[in-house]
Amino acid sequence: MNFQEPFPIQAAAVPVLLSGQDVIGQAHTGTGKTAAFSLPILQNIVPKGGIQALILAPTRELAVQISGEINKFAKYTGIKNVTIYGGQSINVQFNDLDRGVEIVVATPGRLIDHLKRGSIELNDIKFVILDEADTMLDMGFIDDIKFILDLAPERKITALFSATMPAEILRLAEKYMRHPQQIFIDADDLSGEGIDQAFLIIKDREKTDYLMKFIKENKNGQTIVFCSTKDRTRRVAHELTKANFNVVTIQGDLSQFRRDKSMFLFKKGKADILVATDVAARGIDVPEVALVINYDVPNQDMVYFHRIGRTARAGGKGRAITLVSYSSVGDFRAIARQTKVQMTDLNKELGIEVKIPDTLKRETGQRGYVGSRRYTGRSRYGGGGRRYGGRSEHGERHSGGGKHYYGLRSRW
Repeated sequence: MNFQEPFPIQAAAVPVLLSGQDVIGQAHTGTGKTAAFSLPILQNIVPKGGIQALILAPTRELAVQISGEINKFAKYTGIKNVTIYGGQSINVQFNDLDRGVEIVVATPGRLIDHLKRGSIELNDIKFVILDEADTMLDMGFIDDIKFILDLAPERKITALFSATMPAEILRLAEKYMRHPQQIFIDADDLSGEGIDQAFLIIKDREKTDYLMKFIKENKNGQTIVFCSTKDRTRRVAHELTKANFNVVTIQGDLSQFRRDKSMFLFKKGKADILVATDVAARGIDVPEVALVINYDVPNQDMVYFHRIGRTARAGGKGRAITLVSYSSVGDFRAIARQTKVQMTDLNKELGIEVKIPDTLKRETGQRGYVGSRRYTGRSRYGGGGRRYGGRSEHGERHSGGGKHYYGLRSRW
């Protein structure tokens, strides 16, 4: 598998988990967390011993990704895992469970369905892993997590991994974990190490032309384009397809079959471009992604870092470009203040003048002030700003802006 040396989270967490101690691990996306908890699990469970490990993930995409990595690690062990998530036929999952598995990777809602039906029991669980715990909290899964943990045996090893550590996560750890070892790997580092970050301020109607320009210039690998709404995702994918680009898309209105097919084609290198909402921001680990383009400015700083973290995976190099419409300059400045690297100003490089109308300058100034308050550490992402609504897995932005802010036909 071409492992040369462990990444910091692996070097710190693996020995602790092997010793039987609980772990709270704080590390950002792309730092090797999956191996950090998977390898100790595989070392300590036995084939045909029933379900001995449970891994909870916030989205189906991340759950599928984790299962895929475990399959690689477990290739010659005889240990099998199953992925449990909504959107897939529960009968398919019944059949997989009947064949016998030792590891369950699940999203909370569908797991509870199985627990209530009796198709999954947690009596023999030795490991419980909560991956991307802050996202599960922000998506409204906290009560589901408590319900699941209450059913697990008292004697088990529990590990919690999260990019940020809001108070509710720490309270959860205090209640359900036994003297956990705390491991913080670059907890405050939001630099996006290894990623060449750039931005271009343009009118919204100009974005598609520059999007195509940057994609054509990317000769190093695949491209992911992130949009803020399902409608934007569909329209951008349509425009790229019309221009003869090889495109797949992932957004909340697609069936699970079509989402799985899109991800399969992209991971296999049979599609050059993936256009997605934030549902995919924590569920893509494709080494060939060389460029991430934020077609829309995200509404939280941590969402920005999770998006751009799809490139430069596992210590590699990559590029991230954010297309900033005039009406979102204030939001982007608030995010840029959180980075610790100098971003490339493509307006200067390309000689593109920024001409923000006076009315938008006033609005941008107001949003810039709000943004400086939003990102002070009070939100569940370690920044302020809006939460994801309810249990939406789709990264939809439900308030603010309206069609003039997001619509492809917006002037600004």
